Amino acid sequence: MTQQRLGVMLSGSGTTLQNFIDRIDDGRLRGWNIAVVISSLSKAYGLVRAEQAGIPTRIVRRKDHADVETFSAAIVEQLDAFEVDLVVEAGWMCMWHLPERYLNRVMNVHPALLPSFGGKGFYGHHVYEAVLAHGCKVTGATVHFVNNEYDAGPIILQRAVDVREDDTPDTLAERVMGAEREIYPQAIELFGQGRLRVEGRCVRILSESEG
Repeated sequence: MTQQRLGVMLSGSGTTLQNFIDRIDDGRLRGWNIAVVISSLSKAYGLVRAEQAGIPTRIVRRKDHADVETFSAAIVEQLDAFEVDLVVEAGWMCMWHLPERYLNRVMNVHPALLPSFGGKGFYGHHVYEAVLAHGCKVTGATVHFVNNEYDAGPIILQRAVDVREDDTPDTLAERVMGAEREIYPQAIELFGQGRLRVEGRCVRILSESEG
């Protein structure tokens, strides 16, 4: 079976990347290999994880570019060079502009049930703190396609997580990240099987016979 090529974009420790590496290695994420890891920071630990796994790495820093457009062009140049089929943001912290040909080919995971607690400023612990401050009883994780607005692309998969009365941002984060580790690889597999059809703002998941 021909392996499809994944491009991973990160800005931090690379725990999501490690989840992909582990699942590809043990067969839980089938049909994919990671072609390149792109980091927006030169000292992100995710680069170490990639190098230990023998994955090519590239660093594209926002501060090295005059504006978002040239920054975005530098990212796309690397993705094109490695001929990636799908791009996944894995703790990527920089806004970039997707060209038309990459729409519905870039995914992200968000630590809440979008459209709640999404948008500029809602990332990492800011999300968990906001969920607890609002007294939510349920939150969760969302995998969505990326467009050129914060957290506004079509939703692919979601998984709910109960909020407990004694939760702290840390305890809530642990359970939400557990949900992320499950549904993000599922979304990648569905894409690889041709089973995701974008219809306006909605993503329809096709049956295996339709894909």
